[in-house]
Amino acid sequence: KTRQLEIDINSITLNDQKTYKIFQDGKTTGVFQFESSGMKRYLKQLMPTDLEDLIAMVALYRPGPLEYIPDYIAGKHGRKKPFYLHPKLKPILEKTYGVAVYQEQLMQIARQLAGFSYGQADVLRKAVGKKIKELLDEQEVKLIEGMIANGIEKAVAKKIWEFILPFASYGFNRSHAACYALIAYQTAYLKANFPAEFMAALLTSDQQDLDRVAIDVD
Repeated sequence: KTRQLEIDINSITLNDQKTYKIFQDGKTTGVFQFESSGMKRYLKQLMPTDLEDLIAMVALYRPGPLEYIPDYIAGKHGRKKPFYLHPKLKPILEKTYGVAVYQEQLMQIARQLAGFSYGQADVLRKAVGKKIKELLDEQEVKLIEGMIANGIEKAVAKKIWEFILPFASYGFNRSHAACYALIAYQTAYLKANFPAEFMAALLTSDQQDLDRVAIDVD
């Protein structure tokens, strides 16, 4: 209102450099999902340049996958060359620099390497997500047999299963992470391009919580 501007938040550019500078500098107080001190530290190391980076960080910054953030950062900056147990893994994991991050990647691996149907891949996703040993053992046999039937050596197939097992503790839904990352980007866009208005709105939102106000103005 003060600038007499109408902003359609769903139509803003996703390539705004001022917005990515907010993330790169770790100045994300008030930015959805990216406020913690640990997240700010990793953002400064990562220097995100596109929405894919933000989506990955939403998925990785949780107990379990946290340990893979340095690998993702090293991959982005070319300090670590991604290693793929089989060439068919490259198109699935390339965007995340060889790090398995999303449940959707697990399902792609099952479909592309083991010939699973969409339904079978979803059963695998649920089995891994629920961490039920009986179900996991059953899926291990099916996945390895499927990969062997598709011409992948048994030893490699077993290694691929061991590679995806950590999903049992941290696999995250990419579509969920993408929604969170988009809201975070929109929030940071407003902070970067309309800082006074953003701060006024943030303080108004938090006015009943003095501890939170102190964080906002720090």
